[in-house]
Amino acid sequence: MIVTGELCVMPRPRGARKSAHVIVVGNEKGGSGKSTIAVHIAVALLNAGQQVVTVDLDSRQKTLTQYIENRRAWAKRSGAAMLVPDHFCIAQANSVRVDSNESAECRSFLTAISMVEHTSDFLVIDTPGTDSYLMRLAHAMADTLITPLNDSFVDFALLGLVDADTYTLSQVSQYAAMIAEAKRKRREVDSKETDWIVMRNRLSNLRSRSRERLSATISELGARLGFRCVDGLVERLVYRDYFPRGLTAMDDIKKAALGRYSARSHQNARSEIESVIAALRLPLNEKAAERALAKMAPLPLFSTLAEPCSSPALPETDLPAAASDAPPLPH
Repeated sequence: MIVTGELCVMPRPRGARKSAHVIVVGNEKGGSGKSTIAVHIAVALLNAGQQVVTVDLDSRQKTLTQYIENRRAWAKRSGAAMLVPDHFCIAQANSVRVDSNESAECRSFLTAISMVEHTSDFLVIDTPGTDSYLMRLAHAMADTLITPLNDSFVDFALLGLVDADTYTLSQVSQYAAMIAEAKRKRREVDSKETDWIVMRNRLSNLRSRSRERLSATISELGARLGFRCVDGLVERLVYRDYFPRGLTAMDDIKKAALGRYSARSHQNARSEIESVIAALRLPLNEKAAERALAKMAPLPLFSTLAEPCSSPALPETDLPAAASDAPPLPH
């Protein structure tokens, strides 16, 4: 471990054993879909035969931890053959001294990483929606850094401010500057470049002038700071209803388990996640992926999760996302 300024970074010496590829999902603003993105990436990689470990650094909210626990419990209850990643939740230190807390949390985090970094293909780390020492440390360690961003100028303020007349970039935010500095320090430590990806979430199917302006501003900032932008998730209610059972769009789900949502809704969500995974350009363990593909039998979309649900299902029609994912209106 090397300490550079306020951050410590774990270098990867040349000739050392292969280390896991570190994916960090980070954003200082809550409600951007970090945990949803993290668990979907983890399950998609597991389905591709990769060895995956998830780490939750948000010891207060513990959304990713609860998601994984829900998934494990539902697999046991339903008897479904669901893949569940090994998981760590880094406990929050509570001494009266800030430096002691940071030191204890850093030790816990790096201990967890050292236990699995040479036996896993990927580490998926979910960070808290606040500025913290662990959040900054994780950003400095990232091979792939994903910043989910709700598709509006309100949330773009996380990265920068715009001129009120021209909508051109007027100021880079502290968060964006912090990432740029973390990337610079990472290059100094092991000459490796972090792939920073800004993921536009809660997308609308409707075109608007505001969306076009936002696209132009994000492109301008990306060229300045060195990130690339990809489309993320459309606003779908089905993503929220996956959570209580720990389900994801990458699971083969029995029709009854979807309840009020249609097969089309689940399929649209799956297509989105597949597009996201492709856009990330992750370095898969190809031999493991080939073995996983060879083991997969051709299954219908709804095949494994077996508990019936009393909620009425929507007609399976190809409606726009906002409509097809909504619960039925009362009669």
